[in-house]
Amino acid sequence: MLEYRIDRGSGVPAYVQIVEQTERALRMGTLKIGDKLPTAKEVVAATAINPNTVLRAYRDMEQAGLVELRRGLGTFVTRSLARPGAEADSPLRAELADWTARARSAGLERADIFALVTAVLDGEGGEQDGNPSKPSNTSTPRETGSGKRRTHDRA
Repeated sequence: MLEYRIDRGSGVPAYVQIVEQTERALRMGTLKIGDKLPTAKEVVAATAINPNTVLRAYRDMEQAGLVELRRGLGTFVTRSLARPGAEADSPLRAELADWTARARSAGLERADIFALVTAVLDGEGGEQDGNPSKPSNTSTPRETGSGKRRTHDRA
């Protein structure tokens, strides 16, 4: 079962962290269609956040079509975000883990690695999708100039 971790010092609202962690698990294939999310009570017990915060995250995910809240039964995954090659046991992930280990042993910290990967994805350090001038257009949280993260871009 998914265990949420809330970083109170990140500047990112707790409900957004819950949504992001759920989306990450859906992308990695850790959560699959039909899986049950922890109850709000379980999340509150594990993270010491307000129950309304958990419910807000779950409602946001329901509105996005990722989960379904079933009264008296729980919250269940209704859509996967997994892509081939992104699964936890994929060769691509293993290569990325090896690369990340090399980056860390070279002295790069998490923020350095994130900045490097983001620069490559955004086309500032290499080609993206075979087109070096094409900017990245994602719907994931992004760094802003102030160092704080924005919440999800919504369509």
